Amino acid sequence: MKIDNWIKLIFDNLYDGILIIDTNEIVRYINPAYTRITKVTYDEIVGNRLRDIRPGARLQNVLRTKKPIVGALREEYGIHYSVNMSPIFENSELIGAISVVSTIDDIYKLYQDIDKYKSKVKSLESRIKAIQKAKHTLNDIISVDESSIKVKNTIKRIANKDITVLIMGESGTGKELYANAIHNESDRAHGPFIAVNCASFNGNLLDSELFGYEEGAFTGAKKEGKMGLFEAANKGTIFLDEISEMDYEVQAKLLRTLQEGTIRRVGSVKETSIDVRVIAATNKNLEEMVSNGSFRHDLYYRISVFPLIIPPLRERKDDILPLINNFLSPYKNDFKKDIILSREAEKALYNYEWPGNVRELINALEFAINMMEDNVIKHEHLPVRIQAEKAENSRYKLNDIIREVEKKEIIKRIEFYGDTIEGKRKAANSLGISLATLYNKLK
Repeated sequence: MKIDNWIKLIFDNLYDGILIIDTNEIVRYINPAYTRITKVTYDEIVGNRLRDIRPGARLQNVLRTKKPIVGALREEYGIHYSVNMSPIFENSELIGAISVVSTIDDIYKLYQDIDKYKSKVKSLESRIKAIQKAKHTLNDIISVDESSIKVKNTIKRIANKDITVLIMGESGTGKELYANAIHNESDRAHGPFIAVNCASFNGNLLDSELFGYEEGAFTGAKKEGKMGLFEAANKGTIFLDEISEMDYEVQAKLLRTLQEGTIRRVGSVKETSIDVRVIAATNKNLEEMVSNGSFRHDLYYRISVFPLIIPPLRERKDDILPLINNFLSPYKNDFKKDIILSREAEKALYNYEWPGNVRELINALEFAINMMEDNVIKHEHLPVRIQAEKAENSRYKLNDIIREVEKKEIIKRIEFYGDTIEGKRKAANSLGISLATLYNKLK
C-alpha cells in the first residue's frame, strides 16, 4: 500500500486522528492528530504490527470481516475516545483498513452544540406559535344585546364540532374577532391560528402563500422553497378573510384541499396531508356571486357548512354603550380620571346608524377623545357626520323616521340576500316580517 504526498498532506491536516494498516496488519501511517489523541508517536507504531503496539486494537477485525465498525469506545492513558473503522478496497480488492479517532470531549462538545441549537429551534418554535395564537376569546366579544348573545351562544355550540364555518357580516362588524373566539373555544385552541386576507394577494401570489412552493417553482422563488400557510396552520385553524376576493383558479385548489385534506405546493407533484379547520368570512353575497359565475358553487357549499351571520351594529343598539365604555376604559390611565360622555353625545352615538359598524364607532371615539376638553366628550366633539344626522333627524316626525329606517334596513337586507323573489323572501324572514309586508314598506 502506498500513500502519496497529496493524500498524506490532507490527512496530516485533519483534526481527527487517522491510522492506516495494510492486509498484513502493518501500520503504514498515522497523522499528528492520532498522536495528540492517543499519545502514540509515529516512530513507535509505523512499520510495526498494530496488535504488537496496541493489543486492544480492533482494526484487524475489519480486515477479517471486511465490514466497518462504528462508534467503538477506547481508553488510553485516561483518555476516552471513539473510533470509526472501515476496510479499504482498490478495484474490489481489499488492500488495508483505516480508523478515524475522535475524543469523547469533542463528541460531547458536539452534542452540547446540537442541544444548544435544539434549544434555539424550540425557542423559535415557541415564538412562532405565540405569534400564530388567536388573540381574542369569547370574553372579548361585547354582547349585551339579545342578537349578540344569540351569536355568542351559537359559537359555544359549534366551536368543538370541527366543521367549516362561513362568517357573514358587513364590513367593520369584527368577523376576525369571532373567528378568534371560535378557535379558542375549540379543541384546536393550543394549535396555530393563521389569518390571511385574500384581498391582499393576487391569484398566483395567494396560491403560493396558501399552499407554499418548491425550489425553482417560479422566478424569484426562494432557493429552499417555502412552507404555505395551510402547512403552518396544521393542527390548528386557518381564517380566510374576504374569501369572495379569491381568484377562481385558487378556489379550485382550495376546494381540493377541503375535500382531500391534502395540499400540493406550487411546482410539486407530492400531496402532503394536513389537519386544518377552515373558517372563512365575507361581506359579500356569495349566493349572488355563485349565480353570476364569479364564485364556485361547489366551494360555496363546502365552506358554508355552518353560516354564522354577524348582525350590524344598528341592529344591536344595546351593545353600543357597553362597546363605548370598553373602548374608553384604557384611556383612564392616560388622563388619570374617567372619560365622561355628555348626555347629548351619548344619545347621538346611540341613535346613529353606524354604516361602518364597530370600526366606525372606534374611529368616532378616537376623534372625539382628541377633540374633547378636559375629560368630557360633548356633542360638538363628535365627527360632523354624526352631529349632522341628529340635525337631519330633527326635521322629521317619529313615524317618518321609523318608516325611513325600516326602508333603509329592508334595502340593505335585499342587497345582502339578492334582488330576486327568493332573495326578498329571505330578507323578509330575517326581519321577521312577511313578503307582502316587505313590499308594502318599500313603497
